[in-house]
Amino acid sequence: MDLKTAKLEVIQKIMHISTESLLEKIDNLLEEELIVAYTSGGSPLTKREYNLRLEKAEKQISSGEFLSQEDLEKEIENW
Repeated sequence: MDLKTAKLEVIQKIMHISTESLLEKIDNLLEEELIVAYTSGGSPLTKREYNLRLEKAEKQISSGEFLSQEDLEKEIENW
């Protein structure tokens, strides 16, 4: 089965769903799995991956693991 056919089949199944809770589950799954951003290297990130990276960055900032603008400028001078 090709991608286009698979998409059409999923759409048809969704159109016949009669419970809101199942639609919410499908929507939540799509929200978590769809690509929402890309890394600086061009790799795609899902919402879950993006949020994990944000959490990691916040922890690094909280623990002082970052370069200030001033430190970065000094480092660039040595290139």
